[in-house]
Amino acid sequence: MRPVLTLLLLVIAAQTLAQDEVIRKLRLDAARPIKKEIDSAKKDWYRGALLGITLSQGSLSNWAAGGDDFSLSANTNLNLFAFYSKHKHSWDNTFDLNLGYVNTTSQGGRKNDDRFDVVTKYGYSVNRKMNISVLANLRSQLFKGYTYAGGVKTYSSTFMAPGYILNSLGLDFKPVKDLSIYLSPVTARWLIVRDTALANRGYYGVTPGRTSSFAFGAFATITYQRIINKIVTYKGRMDLFSNYKHNPWNVDLFMANAFNAKLGKSLAVSWSLDFIYDDDVRLFGKNQRSPGLQIKSLIGVGFIKRF
Repeated sequence: MRPVLTLLLLVIAAQTLAQDEVIRKLRLDAARPIKKEIDSAKKDWYRGALLGITLSQGSLSNWAAGGDDFSLSANTNLNLFAFYSKHKHSWDNTFDLNLGYVNTTSQGGRKNDDRFDVVTKYGYSVNRKMNISVLANLRSQLFKGYTYAGGVKTYSSTFMAPGYILNSLGLDFKPVKDLSIYLSPVTARWLIVRDTALANRGYYGVTPGRTSSFAFGAFATITYQRIINKIVTYKGRMDLFSNYKHNPWNVDLFMANAFNAKLGKSLAVSWSLDFIYDDDVRLFGKNQRSPGLQIKSLIGVGFIKRF
């Protein structure tokens, strides 16, 4: 019996020592600080919005859609964006809407001023800064527009009169986060003037009596959107289009710039500056038969909210 008892005592002593060692290790582990694992998962979507309601003073030069040289206006601006990126795929979407009521000061006129602009662009990455991309763009206005020159009411625009539809295939170069340079040698563009009365006058460059025109050419668009600091934001875009079949050296220009500077939690100063040049829009000059650079500038103060 003695050998058996001795063996049992040795087993019990070994188990006790083992348990003491386990408890000691557990206490040491509990005393160590816990390291939180870093969540390396990247969000696929980046979304946002900017809403602004402002009272503005504006100036126009050769503005084909109508208006006087100087004006006072109330404007509502809505800018939405949704950017997707995962692996080699990207999808950029923007929607800009401007609704305004303009009171021209020099001749007592009033007019509606609205515009919407939708851009969607899919890209497949070939390297860290270059995508092969397909782009589509729709630009027009929602409501009927009138000019009041000399107190005479003139119907000048409506939904899809004019309207611009563009489809293209090209390369999208993104050297830095907030900058995109898109170049396309293969672009189809349609100009729509769906209103018969405006089309019969040959407004916006269509052949009188026709409600649309088609062009095939080269297209480039440069976009830059940046939060400069906690106060100032900037959004800019410049589109260039050359028609291969008709005066390709006369490049169409559309450029929009928007600055916002916050004065408080919701109050801000804004400045928008737009340029348009289209050689086919010959509504200017002494005989109103010449093209011209269209300039629109609005400086305002009002409510602004980011989402």
